Amino acid sequence: MEAERLIAAGRSALAGSRGVPAVMAEAWQAQALARAVGGQLARYGPAELRTDARGLSETCALGSAVLDYPMVPAGGVRASQLTEVAHVARALAALALLLGEAGIALVGVACGTEEEGLYWQCIESIDAVDESVDRVQSMLRRLAEQERERDRPPERERDGPFGVVHGPAGFVAGQP
Repeated sequence: MEAERLIAAGRSALAGSRGVPAVMAEAWQAQALARAVGGQLARYGPAELRTDARGLSETCALGSAVLDYPMVPAGGVRASQLTEVAHVARALAALALLLGEAGIALVGVACGTEEEGLYWQCIESIDAVDESVDRVQSMLRRLAEQERERDRPPERERDGPFGVVHGPAGFVAGQP
């Protein structure tokens, strides 16, 4: 399944999750999906994104490992359905939204629990989500820079701070 569809499904599931176990499971699903998207881009994505994509995959692996509550629903791990990332920039923007929403949901769980272990799991996972969002935003910046470079008109020949001077040089050479 295409990345944007999976991300949309994840956002919908996270928004509909009720109770700590469901929120934790959806936060875990979001991390797993970000890991899968990062892995897909590291292997098949644009060359300039591969390092950040690999880092995203590794960060999300750590973030997923922190959560003890991966009570995955009967449908299984959503990320395992990923087949392609058709529109890289759109998928990354949607992924940043999903991760941000997962982070907010984890803050809610952390603030509402009295269980110390659950609290620290949430805090560590929030840190991993923040780092993942940073990586995604870095990739989006690189794509935007490439887009600007592609759309920039070719530079004219330069011969000083004001460009190449064209025309008669008589006045400069001392001729009237």
